Amino acid sequence: MADRVKQHVLDRLLRIAAERAAAPSGLRFTERQLYYEVCRILTPMRPIPRHFAFTVPAPLTYASFRTALDRHAELPGLLTITPPKVTRAGRHTPEPDLFDYGLPRLLVCESDAIAQMLRANGLPMESACPVFSAAELPLDPGIAGMLAQVEGTIYLLHDASADGLTFPARLAQLTDIPDGVRIVPLGLRPRQAGTLHLPHVRDRGANMVAAQVDSSGTIPLRRSSAPSVEAARVDSCEREKLSDELASSAGAARVDSCERAELSGTHASRTLVAQVDSWERAWLRRGRFVEVEAVRPASLLRTVHRLVREVHPPRTTLTELRRARNAGFLTWPAA
Repeated sequence: MADRVKQHVLDRLLRIAAERAAAPSGLRFTERQLYYEVCRILTPMRPIPRHFAFTVPAPLTYASFRTALDRHAELPGLLTITPPKVTRAGRHTPEPDLFDYGLPRLLVCESDAIAQMLRANGLPMESACPVFSAAELPLDPGIAGMLAQVEGTIYLLHDASADGLTFPARLAQLTDIPDGVRIVPLGLRPRQAGTLHLPHVRDRGANMVAAQVDSSGTIPLRRSSAPSVEAARVDSCEREKLSDELASSAGAARVDSCERAELSGTHASRTLVAQVDSWERAWLRRGRFVEVEAVRPASLLRTVHRLVREVHPPRTTLTELRRARNAGFLTWPAA
């Protein structure tokens, strides 16, 4: 009897979660995004100030969620993930001048499911930004040449994990990066996940990688089998990571700190590292990680669109007051 009640409750929650994940305009979402939407329903939270940084454990195991999902023939909006593309971009069109134009921006996702979700919701067309996953690398030399023509930018989207934080450095092992092309990680960092109070999960593999985080906050990069590795050129200031829409959807204010993803070393003989602060270091050592899928689909789309287009949100009165307070009394304005 108790099992039947539990099944009935989960079935009901799945339908509610699917409606919320697709809001507000019939968005397509992945299975993992639906899972985290169910977790949000099970652990409702009131808005909490952003200076209280923490993540919450997922209240439902993925196995229980998957069992409930198997009882549903079809859910509107649920995306069917296909195997990563193995053919290089440009092979499908006969235009001889396809690679003769400049490409100002490109997005690479650590997760292939997230890359397919962004494409399914029209992000490449709306943001004029092609979307690839790490599984679809290396980039075609023609695309790399398009980026080099205008000194474009490669934006990265990765999980908040010890392994995910090294993704910007590992990119150079996965594809050739032309000179002059910037690498800008958009997140997700553990600090961002804590600000948004997202659900975290645990994994044995995450514990093994997290154990490598030393007292200085350095995460060593897993070495490649290649004889030589060039470090990714990471923009020293990652821009503003999260928009007002993304932060407010999780009941937190916008994260406006400009975090640095410092990478050192240009060859395999050196150690490539990613830097984390004390809070992130302690969080990682607990073996936790937060997937990008934990962010609401609508918020993820809005934020990625704003960041790759470098659209800055309007300043609020509170932000202006903070800037004035930090400037000091009778401080000469900067030129």
